Amino acid sequence: MTTEQRDAAGPGTALPEDHLRSGSSVDDLRGAVLAKLAYAVGKTQPDASQRDWFLATALAVRDRIVQGWQNSYRATNAGGTKRVYYMSLEFLIGRLMFDALTNLGLTDAMREALSGLGVDLDTLREVEPDAALGNGGLGRLAACFMESMATLAVPAYGYGIRYENGLFRQVVKDGWQQEYPENWLSFGNPWEFARPEIAYDIGFGGHVETLPTEAGPPRYEWFPSETVEAVAYDTPVVGWRGQHVNTLRLWSARAGDPLRLDAFNQGDHVGAMADRVRAEAISKVLYPSDATPAGQELRLRQEYFFAAASLQDLVRRHLKKYPTLHNLPDKAAIQLNDTHPAIAVVELMRILVDLQTMPWAEAWEITQATFGYTNHTLLPEALETWPVPLMERLLPRHMQIIYLVNALHLDKLRAAGQSDVEVLRSVSIIAEGWGQQRVKMGTLAFIGSHRINGVSALHTDLMRQTVFRDLNALYPDRINNKTNGITFRRWLIEANPALTAILVDVLGPAVLDDPSRLEGLAAHAGDPALQARIRAAKRDNKLALGRIIAARTGVQVDPDALFDIQIKRIHEYKRQHLNLLETVALYNAIRAEPWRDWAPRVKIFAGKAAASYHTAKLIIKLANDVARTINDDPTVRGRLKVVFLPNYNVSLAERIIPAADLSEQISTAGMEASGTGNMKLALNGALTIGTLDGANVEIKERVGDDNIFIFGLTAEQVAERHRTGLSARDTIAASPRLAEVLEAVSSGVFSPDDTGRYKDFVQALSDNDHFLVTADFDAYYAAQRQVDALWRDEAAWWRCSIMNTARVGWFSSDRTIGEYARDIWNVPVAAAE
Repeated sequence: MTTEQRDAAGPGTALPEDHLRSGSSVDDLRGAVLAKLAYAVGKTQPDASQRDWFLATALAVRDRIVQGWQNSYRATNAGGTKRVYYMSLEFLIGRLMFDALTNLGLTDAMREALSGLGVDLDTLREVEPDAALGNGGLGRLAACFMESMATLAVPAYGYGIRYENGLFRQVVKDGWQQEYPENWLSFGNPWEFARPEIAYDIGFGGHVETLPTEAGPPRYEWFPSETVEAVAYDTPVVGWRGQHVNTLRLWSARAGDPLRLDAFNQGDHVGAMADRVRAEAISKVLYPSDATPAGQELRLRQEYFFAAASLQDLVRRHLKKYPTLHNLPDKAAIQLNDTHPAIAVVELMRILVDLQTMPWAEAWEITQATFGYTNHTLLPEALETWPVPLMERLLPRHMQIIYLVNALHLDKLRAAGQSDVEVLRSVSIIAEGWGQQRVKMGTLAFIGSHRINGVSALHTDLMRQTVFRDLNALYPDRINNKTNGITFRRWLIEANPALTAILVDVLGPAVLDDPSRLEGLAAHAGDPALQARIRAAKRDNKLALGRIIAARTGVQVDPDALFDIQIKRIHEYKRQHLNLLETVALYNAIRAEPWRDWAPRVKIFAGKAAASYHTAKLIIKLANDVARTINDDPTVRGRLKVVFLPNYNVSLAERIIPAADLSEQISTAGMEASGTGNMKLALNGALTIGTLDGANVEIKERVGDDNIFIFGLTAEQVAERHRTGLSARDTIAASPRLAEVLEAVSSGVFSPDDTGRYKDFVQALSDNDHFLVTADFDAYYAAQRQVDALWRDEAAWWRCSIMNTARVGWFSSDRTIGEYARDIWNVPVAAAE
């Protein structure tokens, strides 16, 4: 059924074969899988591979989503309910089969149905590709939000790009990261519905003509020199209990003409495909390197491509039901997930002014009332800016609109009495200082939105004080906080069924619907029987992770050791190198004092470095060099192991997080906007060691000081150090332990094949320690020894672990989405059951 057919369908319209698709008994499911195997996959049982069985199962599950999907669409359309459009360059959705089975309540029935066919459901789980549509926290947050919007029956579309390869597949060779295509679509995607009939022309380049009108201001028409088609692919997103289903619509780039036939017939077979290759490059890879001008242009093309297609789509949908766009803010809320889709502000103005001939002032009022903007970073390099010459060449009409938006914005401020040149320069969309004018996309998103939110209490306060200080002073009511959350369905029920079963036994099945009921676990935290059950479940999870570690790295780990986990994108501000320096210090201490009762520990790292980020890739190499040295040293006697797990993704996180004892959240204070890995790990009973950064602050407030390890400089102290100087020489001189570690790394103790490999790395830390690794080292080392002491007190440790699980119910993405719905989008949510 096409989108247009769905638009026309009224409430109560039955889908064909609904009676064949709704059965949920074991026999119904078994029959459905066999039917799909025969008629959709085209295989018989004896000939079917595990992949064939996965496809048949996925398609059978998908059938059971479709009716709810169509019902949800019809109900929204018939009732004229306001829709949310969540625009994100990333949706790190991971594998979807268990997500769908869990939310439909079919996991046990499907497991039994497949078992009767000699097929293991958990084996099929490993066959499913991990959708490579995101990089890290930003994309995983978007996935959690989509699931929570469906759970709360918020009518929503997610809009993004259908990356053919997505983020790269990380392979570690000789300790170095290497990048390979992540071709997750090579065997097809059974969850998506191709919509070739839904395609929009997206223009680039060309020129703008001024067209006179009989009365009023002239019109402007853009004549692009290049056109790319955006083709829709829809994935249904089912909410908890299957009561509501939303749509994730991803755009794939397609050339208008597949090849130049004249060139092909003349023998230029490669040149005949050039336009197609250029067009389809837009949806080939997530985050292509922007180290070259061509890479920068491709990123901007990606961002405009999906923003423009999404706006055309939602405007089409709106005008199909309503005769005007004047009521757009009443019927649509568009949320910009970071600055990547910020060009949508300008594109909507172009649609309203150029295509709908709406007066500028009214168009701007509608635009501001429709958009909301979520900021995810305070790091200057992550707040996007684009060179004006690139924008003028690629999007000439949009650059005209940006100039006019900026001029009217500054004129309004001057008319209101703002004459401070520095303030006006600060809040201007156009920036100087890079050797060329650049467009500040964060400022554009701020000015073009009626609400701007941070993602943790600390981050939001710092937004007001730093990157948006002057804008906040001028528009004090726009910034608000929406602390991030995670979907417990994925990160507890699916990822950790053993712990989930214990929680249901202790707290009752209602805990699956209401995360606040986790608080009841606190009353049982000291119960030795409960501690023993949770400890046993954790050990089983550690055994499972140990098998993965052995298979992928060859390292054998002790499940009774403390599993110390740092899993996140590799970046200097996240400070994996602080963890590694402490690891070296611990290694030195174990060898120097072998008589001490050292708590056995396994340090587990995972994460990807951006392909062009040399220092981050060097940190990965250091992790592998340190791991090789320590793991091969018999004098350590197994008390310390170090592991770097390659190709970190959602599926690997689902195995690591339930096995974690200690959660490393050690970013430089004031630089991590929120974090969501910290929430997932705490939910699964890991204790946090971290700085007062991002959502760590709020986790500390909820779990209590006795159940978390906080160390290091505060955000205010970090800011002061940045003002007074970042040389670390005095700090290193005052810490013999740190000096010894840095000397070992610098001199080649861990890199005997290249003794100078880390010399410049250590030199940079000494001369300009921007991320204050050395400043926090001694406090971090001391905090780790407190971890050791608590680990040796078994009852105390497991009490703290249980308290972490009990106290983090507030960090549900359902709570976060409820706040967005109330404070930003003005849409109702489903009442709690």
